[in-house]
Amino acid sequence: MQEQSIFTRIINGEIPCHKIYEDDQVIAILTNHPIIDGHTLVIPKKQVDQIWDLEQDDYNYLWGVSQKVALRLRTVLNVERVGVVIKGNEVPHIHIHLIPMPRATRVDFDPTPPPQIADDDNLEAVAVRLRF
Repeated sequence: MQEQSIFTRIINGEIPCHKIYEDDQVIAILTNHPIIDGHTLVIPKKQVDQIWDLEQDDYNYLWGVSQKVALRLRTVLNVERVGVVIKGNEVPHIHIHLIPMPRATRVDFDPTPPPQIADDDNLEAVAVRLRF
């Protein structure tokens, strides 16, 4: 049996998170290492290592929820675009990064050094605004 990923532990309530969306198949949380406020991870509850290994219905559902969350980010945060990245190498559990992109702002999707851990109070304030 595969070891539980950090995301499975978050989904199981073992690790706290700043949840903005959840249903029986998917959870969307703010990352603790945001590139910008509102940087969200959309994660299927079923632990699968690579997105290409998802069943077709699960794959389609994950993208449908990602669209729903991205549109909410764009509206609530009043940004022109929401970028999307699937890096697939840092955790063996699929997760889609949704990154709000304000006007005329270049966003580095893989900054060096990586973003620092965000202030918990700031994450909660953003989560309150974005929750469904």
